[in-house]
Amino acid sequence: QVQLVESGGGLVQAGGSLRLSCAASGRTFSMGWFRQAPGKERQFVANIIWSSGNTGYTDSVKGRFNISRDNAKNTVYLQMNSLKPEDTAIYYCTASRNLLFSRRNDYWGQGTQVTVSA
Repeated sequence: QVQLVESGGGLVQAGGSLRLSCAASGRTFSMGWFRQAPGKERQFVANIIWSSGNTGYTDSVKGRFNISRDNAKNTVYLQMNSLKPEDTAIYYCTASRNLLFSRRNDYWGQGTQVTVSA
């Protein structure tokens, strides 16, 4: 069982930046983030493959968000720049043991609130 511990998040004005961190107790195939806004489904944000460093992003965050990893610390970071009110959501760190990265991922963090004011 892999435990995921998130940190970061908070309240920021539109155009500002935040950084999320997620530390894993063990190694998986890939890690990343989903987010869920009130009344909406949980949606994919970004992920990174541990071995290759390959990354993926949802279209709405490309060019604004950057996901990175620290292999030594088993930690993944999500740098969020040029934040918009529509980025407001609970952000969940998640990890998968295989190539598939979806809402059916094996491991999930507790979630951290990101609120962007207009």
